[in-house]
Amino acid sequence: MIVLILIASILMASISIIQFKNEAKDYHQERLERKESAIKEHIQYVLSTTTYPLTSRNLGLIFKDKIHELAQIHNLEINIYSLDGKLLKSSKASFSIDTLSPPIPKYILKLVQSSIEKRYVDIKNIDGVRNRSSYSQIKDEKFKPLGILNLPYVEDDGFYEKELQNFLIRLGQVYAFMLVIAFALAYFLSTYITQSLKTISDRLSETSLNQKNKKIVLEANSKEINLLIKAYNGMVDELEKSAVKLAQSEREEAWREMAKQVAHEIKNPLTPMRLTVQSFERKFDANDPELKQKLKDYSETLIQQIDTMSAVASAFSNFASMPAQQNETLNVVEVVELALDIFNEDYLVFESEEKEIISKMDRTQLIRIITNLVKNAIQSIPEHQDYKSVLVSVRRHPNEVIILVKDNGTGIEEQYLSKIFEPKFTTKNSGMGLGLGIIKNIIENYKGTITFETELGKGTTFMVALPLIHS
Repeated sequence: MIVLILIASILMASISIIQFKNEAKDYHQERLERKESAIKEHIQYVLSTTTYPLTSRNLGLIFKDKIHELAQIHNLEINIYSLDGKLLKSSKASFSIDTLSPPIPKYILKLVQSSIEKRYVDIKNIDGVRNRSSYSQIKDEKFKPLGILNLPYVEDDGFYEKELQNFLIRLGQVYAFMLVIAFALAYFLSTYITQSLKTISDRLSETSLNQKNKKIVLEANSKEINLLIKAYNGMVDELEKSAVKLAQSEREEAWREMAKQVAHEIKNPLTPMRLTVQSFERKFDANDPELKQKLKDYSETLIQQIDTMSAVASAFSNFASMPAQQNETLNVVEVVELALDIFNEDYLVFESEEKEIISKMDRTQLIRIITNLVKNAIQSIPEHQDYKSVLVSVRRHPNEVIILVKDNGTGIEEQYLSKIFEPKFTTKNSGMGLGLGIIKNIIENYKGTITFETELGKGTTFMVALPLIHS
């Protein structure tokens, strides 16, 4: 954990330095472009109001007095050259101008003339200071070139460097504090959580159908871990009973196949439990305002895996293949409302025309459908959007229960409409894109349907229709 914090701090500092430098570079480039655009507009105005004929030779006369006024207004040095690169007029004080001022280098003249915009920015580092100098053509109202406008610009990064220094100091203080917390947290986790889970993990990895498995005798400090131990011990008992009956039936081939399936299903819950604890250990912050919610999510994840192991033990004791779904009589309205409790978004609203719509289906799979659709709805709304809304509603239809999940997010682009339920398809930057494909299979296993309506910039509505399967 400590190594991860150090790596994170180095990465954060490196990214911040790069970001500050890029912001400074973009700021100076945009500022020079704005200055140049404003000055050229002012120059065009002067050209349109002058009484002198608009020729290259007259540029010095036209801007004899105006060039100093322009320089003061825009707070920038201005130089006007002829088309062959000779200085005609400068906003510098007359005593500071060399009577033999060097002309514009020929390679710059060629770059200006050959560019589409008739513009070139020369960038040089002089005594460690970055200097930009833009060159662009001055044209008359008929777009005939009259001369070349030169705007020297010196980049001053003092403000960004000071901000970067202050940020790095604050970042160092924060990560120093986090290191202290990490030491204390590591000790706590190893004593009260990690040690117990390691014992369970080791025993689970030793579980085999070809030997007598020992039960776990351990009193953990967590209620959820104690439930996990109880589920494992119950599974050991069921495994022993099933092994005896299978041995008596002399169905060796069937036994081997079932043993593989059971061993696979026993080990499956271990991985998410490991990952959950490791993630909790890495990201734990005693000052996190959402600590209670994260602890709740952590507990719910463990309980869910415990329930999975209990289902495996029950299925194995009955010599049945492990079902894809465990149907039970439930109140659809209550289960949907319960599934929404894990979300903290205040703009999430639940509505139902009835308090009770009784059906028979798998509670876990129904919760998976709801949480997946709601999570997608929340992620479809941009963070910077002012008004956010996700509406989940349940209503009864003849022999069906209809569940609607409506959001006011960005909507789905037309090119993705036919692929939205395809496995591995996603429009997000992260994730495997299996969510909608999985819940579509779950719904179709119940002979149900899932459809959606979407409009770009206004949002999407997913509609799930599930048959009311009566017991």
